[in-house]
Amino acid sequence: MNYGAIKPTDIANGKGVRVSLFVSGCTHHCPGCFNPETWDFGYGQPFDPAAAEKIMTLLAPGYIAGLSLLGGEPFEPENQRALLPLVRRMKALLPEKTVWGYTGYVYERDLTPGGRASCEATAELLAALEVLVDGPFVAARRNLALRFRGSDNQRLIAMPATLAAGTVVLWA
Repeated sequence: MNYGAIKPTDIANGKGVRVSLFVSGCTHHCPGCFNPETWDFGYGQPFDPAAAEKIMTLLAPGYIAGLSLLGGEPFEPENQRALLPLVRRMKALLPEKTVWGYTGYVYERDLTPGGRASCEATAELLAALEVLVDGPFVAARRNLALRFRGSDNQRLIAMPATLAAGTVVLWA
C-alpha cells in the first residue's frame, strides 16, 4: 500500500485532535472528490515500517485522541490488509485512542460478509473503529455545515453499537 499524506494534527476528520493517514488507491472516483490524486494506488510513498513507526510516535501524546483513516479508500481490500497490522498495534499499545475510518463504500451493502469490499481483514478492522463514515461523496448533496463529512448522504456510524445491535446505529 502507498499513502499520500500523514497529517500529525487534524481536527476536521474525527472527534478531537487526531493523526490522519491518507492512503492511496480508490476505485470510486467520486466527482468533486477533494483528494483525487489518491485514486492512483501508486501515488505517494510506500507504507513501510518507518511510516507505521512515525504514526505510532505521532499518536503517543496525551492530547491526540486517535487515528483517522482516509484516502483514497482505506476499505479497498488491499488497503484493509495493509492497515490492519497498524490498527492492531495501536489498539494494543494505545488502547485509549480511537480509530475513525472513512469510506465511499456503504456499510451494509459493501463491507459486511459477501459485500464487494469485504475480505478477511474487514470484520476485525471494522470492530476496531469507533466511527465509520460511509457512503460516496455526492457533489450535489455537498453540505459545509455537516460535521466530519462532506455530503448529506454520508453517515457517521457508531461501530461498537452497530456491531452489538446487528443494525446500523448512528453516532451522535
